[in-house]
Amino acid sequence: MTGHRRLWLALVLLGLGAGWGLTMPLTKIAVSSGFKHFGLLFWQLAIGFVVMSAIALPQGLRLPCGAAQLRVYVIIALVGSVLPNTVSYQAAVHLPSGVMSILLSMVPIWAFPIALILALDRFDWRRFAGLVAGLTAVMLIVLPGSEFAGTIPVVWVLIGLISGLFYAFEGNYVARWGTAGMGPVQVLWGASLVGMLIALPLALSTGQWIDPRPPYGDPQIAHIMASMTHVLVYTGYVWLVGQAGPVFAVQVSFLVTLFGVFWARAILAEAYPPAVWLALALMLLGMYLVQPRKAHLDAPGPIGDTGR
Repeated sequence: MTGHRRLWLALVLLGLGAGWGLTMPLTKIAVSSGFKHFGLLFWQLAIGFVVMSAIALPQGLRLPCGAAQLRVYVIIALVGSVLPNTVSYQAAVHLPSGVMSILLSMVPIWAFPIALILALDRFDWRRFAGLVAGLTAVMLIVLPGSEFAGTIPVVWVLIGLISGLFYAFEGNYVARWGTAGMGPVQVLWGASLVGMLIALPLALSTGQWIDPRPPYGDPQIAHIMASMTHVLVYTGYVWLVGQAGPVFAVQVSFLVTLFGVFWARAILAEAYPPAVWLALALMLLGMYLVQPRKAHLDAPGPIGDTGR
C-alpha cells in the first residue's frame, strides 16, 4: 500500500470518527424540545431507510424476503435500533452528551463477556483487564463521592449503559448466527424498514408522533442531521473494512469516543470535572485491551453501530 493511500484511508477513518461522534450532541439537541423517544425513533429509521434506498438501489441491491432474512431484519431492528435507541433517547434527556459518549464506549467492552457466554471466545486476562478498566470508568462517574455525585441521576447512567449492551449483543449475534447470506448494507436497509413498522404504531399510540411538516427548528434539523450522518458514516465504515480490513477500521471506536466528547464541548459548551477526563482515559484503555486479536477481527461486527 502506498503512502498516499495510507494517508487517504487514515483521513477517511478520522472523518468517520468525527461524523459518528457528532451524532451524540445532535441527539442531545433533538431531545431538548420535548420530542419523545418513539417519535424520534420512527423518523430516524425512516430517514435511514430513504438514505439506504438511495445507496442500495443504484447498485442493483434488493431485499431478500425469505424466512431466514426476515428473522435477521427483525432481530437487528430490535437489538440494533428499536431497543437501544429507545433507551438512549430517554437517557440523553438527563445526561450530558459527553457522558453518553463515554458510556456508549462500553460496547466493545460488553462484547467480551457476551462472546464468552455464547462460546464465541475464550477467556483472556488482557481483555478481562479491559472490562475492569471500563467498569472502573463508569464507577468514577456514578459512585457516591465522585465529582459528579448529585449532579446527574445515577439511575440514568445505569439506563444509558443498557443501550451498549444491546449493541454488543448485536455484534455477537451476527458473529454467531450470521446474516442469512446478506451484506451489511442489505441488513441495515431491511432492518430500517422493519424498525419503521415497529416504531410507527408505538409513536402513534403513545402520542409521541412528530409532525414532519415545516417550519423546522434546531431540534428537527439536528435529528435529521444525526440520522443521515449515522447512515452515511456506517456505509463508509463498511467500505473502509473492505478497503483496509477490520483491524484498521475497528480503530474508529476510539475516535468516536474522543470526537463525541470534543463535539459536546464545542457545540454544547459542556464542561467536566477531572474525574470525567480520568474516566475517558480509562475507557479508552479498556477499549484497547478488549480488542480481539487479528484472527478474531475477521468475523463480522455490529450492523447498526460501532460504539456510538
